[in-house]
Amino acid sequence: MPQSNDFIFVTGLAIHAYHGVMPHEGKVGQTFKLDLVLEIDLAAAAGSDKLASTASYDKVVGAATEAFGAKRYRLVEAAAGAVADAILTRFAPVSGVRVTVHKPHAPVAATFDDIGISILRRRD
Repeated sequence: MPQSNDFIFVTGLAIHAYHGVMPHEGKVGQTFKLDLVLEIDLAAAAGSDKLASTASYDKVVGAATEAFGAKRYRLVEAAAGAVADAILTRFAPVSGVRVTVHKPHAPVAATFDDIGISILRRRD
């Protein structure tokens, strides 16, 4: 697969969901923050100035939000995988996607700025 040096990104997408292994996480939920980086060749969009030549930010955010909240996952790794799969399925020009999930209220007995995961998925 050819590598692109072009990216679309969304940073700090706040989504309230009920993911986690602890029982209270499934009842109360928490607000997660997602960062998305889509690998996409933007040459056509830069030349045409047409929305049809790129992936709409609005539709990307909608797909990510829907996939992340569609069901309760025990692991944010699984929720991130669902988001990556949804983006690669719905947006043919996207050749790869990095999904980072920040879980600022992770049930960890420590003081921390951030806890989360980041996955990278590419088309086969």
